[in-house]
Amino acid sequence: MSAVRPNWQALAALVTGLISLAGLPFTATMGTGASLLVTAIVLVAAILSMLKLRPVAQAIILAVASHFAAWLLIGGLADAFGTAGFGYFAALAASWLLAWRLVTVLSEMKFIAPVAKRTIALIVPAIFGIWILILWEALTRGAGVPFVLLPPPSSIGARIVTSTNILAADFVQTVVKAVLVGYIIGTFSGFLVAVMADRFRFLAAGLLPVGNMVAALPMIGIAPIMVIWFGFDWQSKAAVVVVMTFFPMLVNTLAGLAATGHMERDLMRTYGAGHWQVLAKLRLPVAMPFIFNALKINSTLALIGAIVAEFFGTPVVGMGFRISTEVGRMNLDMVWAEIALAAVVGSLFYGLLALAERIVTFWHPSYR
Repeated sequence: MSAVRPNWQALAALVTGLISLAGLPFTATMGTGASLLVTAIVLVAAILSMLKLRPVAQAIILAVASHFAAWLLIGGLADAFGTAGFGYFAALAASWLLAWRLVTVLSEMKFIAPVAKRTIALIVPAIFGIWILILWEALTRGAGVPFVLLPPPSSIGARIVTSTNILAADFVQTVVKAVLVGYIIGTFSGFLVAVMADRFRFLAAGLLPVGNMVAALPMIGIAPIMVIWFGFDWQSKAAVVVVMTFFPMLVNTLAGLAATGHMERDLMRTYGAGHWQVLAKLRLPVAMPFIFNALKINSTLALIGAIVAEFFGTPVVGMGFRISTEVGRMNLDMVWAEIALAAVVGSLFYGLLALAERIVTFWHPSYR
């Protein structure tokens, strides 16, 4: 029985690693010895990953080799901005292929323990995210991409560390005041109106066409009107968020309330249940997946709406204000720091809603 089990990622990494030997040294400050060390790490790991080793052993070898090689390559760019040759990029591609193989091996692992399954489910996307940053850093610094076009993640991280006070003030102004207030008002009022429209059908007949019309309105047209109406502070941004989140909640809640089958409703009526009892014990639980769908959609709409609304007038604080002013000053690292803050906040917000959805709708077939 053969002890070799080839895979295309390892074969491609092996070929690419060999090609990198024709471009020694990789950078102006990375000597031939260090360049050969990176190539040797890639080649050895590619060969070992084609042997019939245990999946855990393969994962350890691939993780150490791919990330250590990437660390050496990025370290070789110190004081050598824009001096990377084709051998550097070939070695970087080989390291990335090993990381790709690592993700494949981890995804194919079979575990019985739920903790192990959840751990792997977190590690795989983390590796994806780490390698996006590695490739971003290596390519921008290695190819000498102008800072004004795309700063490397290291510069953005340094700006985040040195600007925590500014980012914290912008977070409070945009997220705590505008996004959360507008999100709560918009989603809660949309839910209440949907319940009333379900009870009185003439409301649904009148509001749904209006909702479709408002959903088609451009946000850049609503934002300046709200600034004129409610002023330059966070109240106008919260008003934009209310408009953007109200109708998605209304439409989704109405669709969820209509998802209950006639058989279930007839059964409730045979037991003498009134409208509000049927609503509380049958129709609202069935509508929960639709409601959480609206909550998750609104979580992204609210953040985008508040940031864009700040472009049209705001005090000298806020994420949208900071992005618009720093772009004019060509401080792209600060712009990307604000974008990173928005991405983290949006991801955490969405993740909390997804976790709450899983707890509330545990009975849904998608979670069984």
